Amino acid sequence: MQIREATIDDAENIKNVHLQSFDTSEAQMISDFAVDLLNENHPVKIISLVAIETNEIVGHTAFSPVFYESTNEHFGYILAPLAVSPKFQKNKIASSLVKYGLDNISNIGSYIVFVYGDPQYYSRFGFKTVLAQHFIPPYTLQYPEGWHAMKLNSTVFPEGGKFKCVNSLNDPRLW
Repeated sequence: MQIREATIDDAENIKNVHLQSFDTSEAQMISDFAVDLLNENHPVKIISLVAIETNEIVGHTAFSPVFYESTNEHFGYILAPLAVSPKFQKNKIASSLVKYGLDNISNIGSYIVFVYGDPQYYSRFGFKTVLAQHFIPPYTLQYPEGWHAMKLNSTVFPEGGKFKCVNSLNDPRLW
């Protein structure tokens, strides 16, 4: 398996991975979100990664920047979405994508990464509810128990506050 940064040429394949991976009730919304992130032009880099197996894109994830609402200061990233084609699941592809992304973000000096998802799954990477509860996302969470964060380095930063996201994530249905 190979992991690389996604390009705009990967959009259709990324869309298909998400359409195949999610329940029909949310697959279209999540696949559109994944492609919107790929198309979004933002001064702080959005990291979009694909996993390739036998020349086929079989997995995708993205990490988009978050900013304190009060100061507009960039302080972290949010991991969303994450998907692996069903026939390639259970092969550690999603784990590899997450770890690769976390390493990249840590190397560029970001402080924290958030995720909104299954607590059991994301806790294996070190995401914790206790850290996330002090940060208020732009929309009310449908499943507050799924809100987690991971501190990436020892840099001291304010322990909480309301934040905002890139345009692609400004949809209350995603929260």
